[in-house]
Amino acid sequence: MSDQVLRVEKKDGIAVVTMNRPEAMNALNTALREALAAAFDALKGDADTDVVILTGAGRGFCAGLDLKELADPGSPRTDLFDPPAQIRALPQPVIGAVNGVAITGGFEIATSCDFLIASPEARFADTHARMGILPGWGLSQRLPRLIGINRAKELSLTGNYLGAEEACAWGLVNRVVPSDDLLATCLELARNIQSCDPATMRTYKRLLDDGFDLALGEAMALEQTVGRAHKRPSHEELEQRRLKVIERGRHQTKG
Repeated sequence: MSDQVLRVEKKDGIAVVTMNRPEAMNALNTALREALAAAFDALKGDADTDVVILTGAGRGFCAGLDLKELADPGSPRTDLFDPPAQIRALPQPVIGAVNGVAITGGFEIATSCDFLIASPEARFADTHARMGILPGWGLSQRLPRLIGINRAKELSLTGNYLGAEEACAWGLVNRVVPSDDLLATCLELARNIQSCDPATMRTYKRLLDDGFDLALGEAMALEQTVGRAHKRPSHEELEQRRLKVIERGRHQTKG
């Protein structure tokens, strides 16, 4: 077992970032938060990385902040790093491969990914109210936007767990796949992303994120502004891409 609290493996333009404290369900102690901050900072400026996959080692995705460390009066400050904000600031799409529990701070990290693929063992819980604390990484605002205010209230005001299949039905998770297929599914989706025009894909990701935070009228105006500034492909490039889209559609229909 590696003694590194975080593993970053890069291959063919895809970075797989694995939180690696399986004995603690990947709870976020200071060392792991520092490692995540450094990794995301490096990835933000890495022109060779097109897509990031974030997952956890062992049976958990992330159990949130390390409560044992927090209970230690001599523990370091816990407000120095904000992994969810760093995830959302990445220019690359981030796929969350949720292999197990994602609790409170781990839930906040998961909801900061661009989309989630889960194994049947994935479970989500917001235990802020049970612990007597309030969220500081955006969960109170992001969760209602993802699943609706009433469902968010049910989760956050009870602290109950949400299973993978129900999370999928609620729109929190894109799909649930067998555990053995989780990483392979995320890698295939990452390759799908890589097959798009890189500059357009990154601009589109930012447009989706920025527009989601606005009222509809403002978001529509933003789309027009960004669209006018975007460099369009030539007629020849459009024709080549049109033919590739048609062929891709035929292939996926057959599949």
